[in-house]
Amino acid sequence: MFNDKKSLIIYFSRADENYAVGYIDKGNTEVIAEYIKDITGSDIIKIEPVIPYSKEYDIAVEEAKERQKTHNAPILKEVGDISSYEIIYIGSPVYWKLLPEEMVIALKDLDFNGKTIKPFTTHEGSGLGSIPNQIKDICEGANVDKELAIKGTDVYNSKEKVREWILN
Repeated sequence: MFNDKKSLIIYFSRADENYAVGYIDKGNTEVIAEYIKDITGSDIIKIEPVIPYSKEYDIAVEEAKERQKTHNAPILKEVGDISSYEIIYIGSPVYWKLLPEEMVIALKDLDFNGKTIKPFTTHEGSGLGSIPNQIKDICEGANVDKELAIKGTDVYNSKEKVREWILN
């Protein structure tokens, strides 16, 4: 176990047609989450919507906008008890500077008191957006630590960058 602290990765990722990278079999955020798991030995939970997004990018964008607007984005499985974890990596793509609504739903009722959260995002120009502040609001009682933003077009060349972020 990395640093003798039990850690968990909670992430949302979308494959299929993506902005700037075309069709992909695995979402960019999932690639980064797997790097973190490889480096740290963390447990890992993928947040998945009850109703999958369209495979077509433009349609998926409209679906995401609607879910953000209505706050209606049910997830397949709740995260569950996180009390045994000290470090929690929270990862997602950036949707209009924010977390996808599925992540908000997954995180909003969890007890983050005393936890250290390390946010990470994948994007094509928006960096972290407002996600660190959004996480601070949702995950009350947590210490939000150093963040990481990786461009989607760079994910397959970023494992060393992820390692450096974890170690620092």
